Amino acid sequence: MSDTPDITARSWIMLFALAIVWGSTFMVMELALRGITPMWLAAGRIGFAAVLAGAVWAVRGGKLFLTDARDWPALFIATSLTTAIPFMLLCWGLEYVTSGFAGISMAAVVLMVLPLAHFFVPGEKMTTRRTIGFVIGFAGILVLVGPGAFASSGEALELWGRLACLGAAACYAISSIVVRRLPPIDPVGLTAATFILGCIIVIPVALITEGLPPAADGITLFWVVLLGMLPTAAANLLRIVIIRSAGPVFMGLVNYQVPILSIILGAIVLNEPFPPSLKWALVLILAGMGLSQYGALTRLFTGAKRRSEPLPKG
Repeated sequence: MSDTPDITARSWIMLFALAIVWGSTFMVMELALRGITPMWLAAGRIGFAAVLAGAVWAVRGGKLFLTDARDWPALFIATSLTTAIPFMLLCWGLEYVTSGFAGISMAAVVLMVLPLAHFFVPGEKMTTRRTIGFVIGFAGILVLVGPGAFASSGEALELWGRLACLGAAACYAISSIVVRRLPPIDPVGLTAATFILGCIIVIPVALITEGLPPAADGITLFWVVLLGMLPTAAANLLRIVIIRSAGPVFMGLVNYQVPILSIILGAIVLNEPFPPSLKWALVLILAGMGLSQYGALTRLFTGAKRRSEPLPKG
């Protein structure tokens, strides 16, 4: 793996695909929670993802590290901070904060990644243009959420709920950096290891906090399986591939796209209203993304143009 992020047309396609998958997750979770409790929903989707990714990993030979280089502590940190810990923090924190604050805290992941990547990931230095671009994108999220972004929920444990949401965002930011710094590793094996460890952590917590799993009907099980298959197993594999190739800063752009796509899908599928601020938020987010990735976009389109030119004769 090169120290310099390799951002190509394939990287952008994977990023947009990941945003679509994660943007639809909240809608599917809302449907699933009609028949199952929050912790068991988290345990169910991680458990199914562990079985699916583990089976694919076994078929591929069960390799994890691809060279003699090993970093087991970093692997443990990466896997625990990717699903289990942030899932539990969000499940608990969302009981005491507004949905607006939760959305803002998830969008803040990219602002946390930027300085971390500057110091810990070669080739990911902060620049003035990149920083301004990410700040403009974050402003777009603030416009989208509106005045309710920092409104109080009135809950006694709201402060701790907010800290839990920010803690989950920090988990995602740190795990992106650690995943990027891992030695050569099989992405499917890393995905399977992430969910296996997640099961070991989340299932006991679900038993302690919510007791035995409820008897779910067929449609609820369908939603749980769908969540485990797409936004958990497939999306996490895609996330790892993007981080390992294009870098954690580029990966952070997905946190600006997910809220927009979540609102659009909610309006189309669930007939939810479009917020008046959507247009201006979209302008700011796209402008921020374009500015922060100006160099990558320039190389992408310049390269495409050069490939389209005929080769000189002789």
